[in-house]
Amino acid sequence: MKIGAQFYTIREFCKTPEGLAESLARVADIGYTTVQLSAVCAYDPEWMAEQLRKNGLSCVLTHTDPNRLAAEPDEVAKDHSVFGCRYIGVGYYELGSREKVDEFISTFGGAMKVLAAQGKKLMYHNHDMEFTNIDGEVMLQRLADLTSPDELGFTLDSYWVQSGGGDPAWWLRNLAGRVDCVHYKDMAYPRKMCVVGEGNLNFEAIFAASEDAGVKYALVEQDNCNGEEPFDCLKRSYEYLKACGLS
Repeated sequence: MKIGAQFYTIREFCKTPEGLAESLARVADIGYTTVQLSAVCAYDPEWMAEQLRKNGLSCVLTHTDPNRLAAEPDEVAKDHSVFGCRYIGVGYYELGSREKVDEFISTFGGAMKVLAAQGKKLMYHNHDMEFTNIDGEVMLQRLADLTSPDELGFTLDSYWVQSGGGDPAWWLRNLAGRVDCVHYKDMAYPRKMCVVGEGNLNFEAIFAASEDAGVKYALVEQDNCNGEEPFDCLKRSYEYLKACGLS
C-alpha cells in the first residue's frame, strides 16, 4: 500500500502552473512518491507528465470536472493516459436520496463504460450525506449495489465515513475490491480534520481493513488545516504513516 498526497490539501498553492510545479517538488521532497490531483489549476497533460517524471512522482488519481467527464469520457481517458493515471474521480455529488443515486448512475453510466474500455476506472469519493439511511438502505450501499465493480470504484474517505456515522474499517471491508484508492484523514474532538495520527480515528483498525480490502493507494487529505501550514501537515501525516510501516 503506497502513501500518497491528495493535492486538495494544498489547493491554495496550486492556482497557477508555477505554483503547481513548485508544490509537486515540495511534496516529493517530503518523501511522497504518489499524488492525487484535485482542485488544482488547468494543466496540459504532456506538461504534467514531465513534471511528474522529473520529481519522481506518479499521479494515481484525479478529481476531474464532472461535466467534462460525463460529456467527453473518451478525451478524459486519453488525457489521463498521457501522464499515466488510471483512476479518474468524481469528488462530490449530492447523494443523499435514492433519486440522486439514480441520477448519478444515469449521468455517469456511459462514462463508466467508456473509461473501463480504456483500462481506466471511475472512482466515487464519499462525504457524509451518502450515509443517509432510508428505510434501512444506506445510499452509499445503494450506489454500490446498482453499479458494476468493474466500472465504479470508491475512494473511501475515513473522516467522512466516521462523520456519517459509519465505521471506516467496516466499510473498507464491505467494499473490498472496489477501494483501490482511499483517503486517510483523521478526526479530532470537537469535530475537526487533523493530521493523520493526531486525532481519534482507530488507524490501526483502518490499516488492517485497508490491507484486507486490497487498497493500493492511501492518499493523505486534510481539507482544513485549521491555520497550520498545509505542507507541514502533509509532512507530519507522512512521517506517522511511515512510522506505522506504510511505504
